[in-house]
Amino acid sequence: MQSRRSFLIKSVGVVSALAVARTALAAPAKVDEKDPAAAALGYVADAGKIDKAKHPKFVAGQSCSNCQFFQGKAGDAFGACPMLGGKLVSAKGWCNVYAKKA
Repeated sequence: MQSRRSFLIKSVGVVSALAVARTALAAPAKVDEKDPAAAALGYVADAGKIDKAKHPKFVAGQSCSNCQFFQGKAGDAFGACPMLGGKLVSAKGWCNVYAKKA
């Protein structure tokens, strides 16, 4: 027979393991333009709306989807970006660390 104490200890262990697994499997969050890291990099979610006076490095045709740091697949609307801590960036977005994909 199992004591109440050992049952509770095992239950807490199982619940903790499930919580860790759920967190590990959760998708990364989409980055917000107002996020301090995104703002520091000049991230804009839609490159078509870039203020060229504010972002003089921007060249038409540049977007996250054709940047070497974009970790999404071709056609994905969002993909992870290591420059923003692995958060999801818009494929249509752009930032100051843009580097054309080889």
